[in-house]
Amino acid sequence: QLQLVESGGKLVPSGGSLTLSCAASGDTMGFYSFGWFRQAPGKEREGLLCISTNGVTINWADSMRARLTGSRHGFQKMVKLQINDLTPEDTAVYFCAAEVSLCPLEWRDSRWSSWGRGTQVTVSS
Repeated sequence: QLQLVESGGKLVPSGGSLTLSCAASGDTMGFYSFGWFRQAPGKEREGLLCISTNGVTINWADSMRARLTGSRHGFQKMVKLQINDLTPEDTAVYFCAAEVSLCPLEWRDSRWSSWGRGTQVTVSS
């Protein structure tokens, strides 16, 4: 099973950008699709996007589509999420997860067998 560790979360000013990383270990990264999620205080977990085994990205959060870029870096055993034009509403814990399948069209349609512990992103107004 894959182990995942997120990093890169921090306090950023509104309007700024941030790149989050998710380091993968314990199995062959190429077998897995990777999803990025977030959970704000008092809110349900939200699926943002998925990067499939073939590098294709599925965007789940239509409202954020223009601000998100997902990428996978097999040599570094890492996936990344870039978020642009941050607002205080983006304040949340951001998670990555992995599953041995292609990306689902809806994030709830996959089991997501491996999860990281998350990294906190706080956007100041």
